[in-house]
Amino acid sequence: MSGRHGQAIFASHGHLVLVDELPEPPARDAARFTRLPDVLPLVVQHAPDIPYTAAAVHRVAHADTGAPEEVEVDFQAGRWPSSKVSPGVRHHRRGPADQWPRGAARIAGELAELAYGSDAEAIVVSGTPWARNVLVNRLPRPLRERVVAVPGDGRGTGPGRALMERELDEALRGRLSARDRARMETFLAQRARGGGAVEGMADVVAALQRGQVSALLLNTPVQFWGPLWTGSQPTEIALSPAELESFGVLGFQEGPAGAALIRALVRTGAELVVVPRTELPLVEGVGVLLRYTDPDTRS
Repeated sequence: MSGRHGQAIFASHGHLVLVDELPEPPARDAARFTRLPDVLPLVVQHAPDIPYTAAAVHRVAHADTGAPEEVEVDFQAGRWPSSKVSPGVRHHRRGPADQWPRGAARIAGELAELAYGSDAEAIVVSGTPWARNVLVNRLPRPLRERVVAVPGDGRGTGPGRALMERELDEALRGRLSARDRARMETFLAQRARGGGAVEGMADVVAALQRGQVSALLLNTPVQFWGPLWTGSQPTEIALSPAELESFGVLGFQEGPAGAALIRALVRTGAELVVVPRTELPLVEGVGVLLRYTDPDTRS
């Protein structure tokens, strides 16, 4: 694969079980042999996971051959930023420039179908302003409200890379997905009321032990917490081995905190919401929305 990227590799019992390309290389190479796979660095790189559709529109002259001018359109759906290294199918259309107003209507229909099918939250467009604007004006009104026009021509990405990678980075950098923003706003409201949300590693672990967590909010850059101890069940998670012993858990092991948190979330059906620290600073970089509260829940 061309361009800047990293790679995550997981193996078990002598076999590769997952190889995944990372949108960005890790700060440093790392390898671990642990009972639980430490997938947190991989998971975080999928955030903010914004579904989008991108379209690059160009007016092309053929001065060397004398052929009539054409308009070329490339468009593609994806989820940012993982689509940097795992892009969807790229669609290419072209037609005479003097018939572009009519041709744009047909392509706008295809673009709309792709956007609705992928639940795109943003329609990012670049290229020749005149041709781009004609295309945008033929999109359905609900989609026109999601359009983000950016400078650039959408060209220059290498093999295996997303269409308009640089333009997408400019348009979507710092955003949260609509779902994540809703979870964050719910967390803020629950925290203000003094119930339904807790933060700090001790309270987060206590909530996971009781299966209370609806969504875990995680600050980036991720703090490097100390280890956690885990047993065989997802709710067998603790800050110390003594705590698991008090629950009667046997065969527990020490491991990376991120690995233990992700397993507990996945196995209890909870969500992960990655939030930049500048957007919402959390105590020790973690907080949770609760499914329910009880007298033992700390506020």
